[in-house]
Amino acid sequence: MSAQHEADRATTHRVLILGAGYAGMAAAIQLAARAKRREDVQVTLVNARERFTERLRLHMTATGQQSAELSIPQLEAYLTRIVSNLALEQLRSTRYKRETYVGPWLPEPILTSGDTAEVVTGAESVSMAMLVVLETLSPLERAVFVLKEVFAFSHAEIAEAVERSETAVRQAAHRAREHVRARRSRFTADRSRRREVTERFFAAATGGDVNALMELLFPDVTLWTDGGGKVRQALRPVVGAQTVAAWFVAIGTVTYQGIEPADMNAELVEINGGPGMLFSGLGRVIATVTFDFDADGRITAIHNVANPEKLQAIADGTAHDVGTR
Repeated sequence: MSAQHEADRATTHRVLILGAGYAGMAAAIQLAARAKRREDVQVTLVNARERFTERLRLHMTATGQQSAELSIPQLEAYLTRIVSNLALEQLRSTRYKRETYVGPWLPEPILTSGDTAEVVTGAESVSMAMLVVLETLSPLERAVFVLKEVFAFSHAEIAEAVERSETAVRQAAHRAREHVRARRSRFTADRSRRREVTERFFAAATGGDVNALMELLFPDVTLWTDGGGKVRQALRPVVGAQTVAAWFVAIGTVTYQGIEPADMNAELVEINGGPGMLFSGLGRVIATVTFDFDADGRITAIHNVANPEKLQAIADGTAHDVGTR
């Protein structure tokens, strides 16, 4: 077998591992298997490689096959099963930890770009809105939903991967679809409109213009802030256009995490497949802000992540390719 063929096969293995990893981790990150925490996915990938190598060795011993004789579907089935189960274990552990989390919990943000990637199927699959919805599913429902809706696996393939009956998988898929449909906005503004509104919000927030902010906000807009108990943030959702507008105007008038307003930098960036805001100061990332929109382009929800443990991917400055609409 040529060195190039071996390299191509190794690349295929990694792509499959990354793709399957999102089925359980659900956090829509290409480079880190779209996981919520890069540390979590690195552990999952290392364990997956170890289990895959051992299972492949046992299979070849039992059947007399060489690895070169195994088809891509066979390898995919191995990898999907291994990574899905490891990720499900991680999700159950994470859900337990969240029971004691301080304040609202939000997924880890990532910088993204608009180029279509092989593993990521679209900006919607990594949007903060979608990740928040996926977090409300059970670990099994989430794995089934992503394998089915994002990676187009059949129910039979998913059943084998997560080691459940096909009937159980179909039921989980139905519950997950209904749950997502009920909680995800049916209509949203197009990409150019979202960008325009974000730019106007950015100008109004940095300029301290309360009235301009309120024009962009849905009357019952909700602001979710995630400080994780590590930094000062609202411990409950902030609801209502006037209250949310006042909250953002105040950002430019107070010292936060030892950073004076004059030393706080704000910029427009793409986060999780959509327009967002990045705050930084004194050489470190302070927070990210992303938005949900209705069909008219009004902001219906704002997600503010300030937990330092969730900002490392942003601080690294690597933009991950996602497909955009």
